[in-house]
Amino acid sequence: MSIDSGERLPDLPTHVSPPGTRRRVARFLARHPRLRLGFSLGPPLTWLLVIYIGALVALLLTSLFRLVDDPTGLLTRIDTTLTFENYQRLLDTPAYRVVMQRTILAAFSVTVIDGLIALPFAFYMAKVASPWAKRGLVVAVTMPLWAGYLVKGYAWRAILDPGGGVLKGVFGSSPGFGSTAAIIVLCYPWFPYMVIPLYAGLERLPNSLLEASTDLGASAGRTFRSVVMPQLLPALAAGSIFTFSLTLGDFYMNQIVGGTNEYIGNVIYRNFSANLPFSAAYAMVPVLIMIVYLLAIRRTGALEEL
Repeated sequence: MSIDSGERLPDLPTHVSPPGTRRRVARFLARHPRLRLGFSLGPPLTWLLVIYIGALVALLLTSLFRLVDDPTGLLTRIDTTLTFENYQRLLDTPAYRVVMQRTILAAFSVTVIDGLIALPFAFYMAKVASPWAKRGLVVAVTMPLWAGYLVKGYAWRAILDPGGGVLKGVFGSSPGFGSTAAIIVLCYPWFPYMVIPLYAGLERLPNSLLEASTDLGASAGRTFRSVVMPQLLPALAAGSIFTFSLTLGDFYMNQIVGGTNEYIGNVIYRNFSANLPFSAAYAMVPVLIMIVYLLAIRRTGALEEL
């Protein structure tokens, strides 16, 4: 189609309409990456501060209250005057100190036992097993998480029952109910939380490092100590945080198979309705223990490698 030179083309508009609000906001955020990051992380961080940190603050404040009798002497009420009376009671009462020591020892024992069992198991999963066997082992490790918590507890109670449990019927003896039984049972549900981080850490470990160590004449034990363990320390720290904290806060499994022994969680549960401020003060003990535990791990540098 030809255009007659005598015809005049229509003038093109010289004014471009301004971009929409969304486009202007997108361009503004593109020029300010820190502000964009703030908008992205703002809602979840706000939720964390309000729900989690707020709950801890409320727990701390409640632990500083105390339970007093009303003027009639028939009822009790919570006095909101801040005091360390509940913490002083925890320190002055030998029974509560024994419960703390028993709980910390159980958490440490479960962490060590699960770690010793999980290390060779995770190494076999990551470096030795065939692909189909690896998938089957991952399913087998995570399978305990599929069952209900109480179902696992009462299943172990049936196994450990000294009066006619599975161990008694098959082997003729059983550890019965008590501290040993509680540690054995707690190793079972928290075992996947130790294996999975170790497995993930070993998956990231290049096979070339193991081959180079072998080529240089190192034995299997020397390779494991000098090559594998330094690389595996962050994963081991992550698994220990899970097993230690979960055992520290557990109470119902011990109530099922622990006999007359009590953990911190049992004392908190028993005093929750009777003396809420004292229960809150005792609930702060695991929180403080975990803070000390995390600071101790942080000094090793493991948290920076996670």
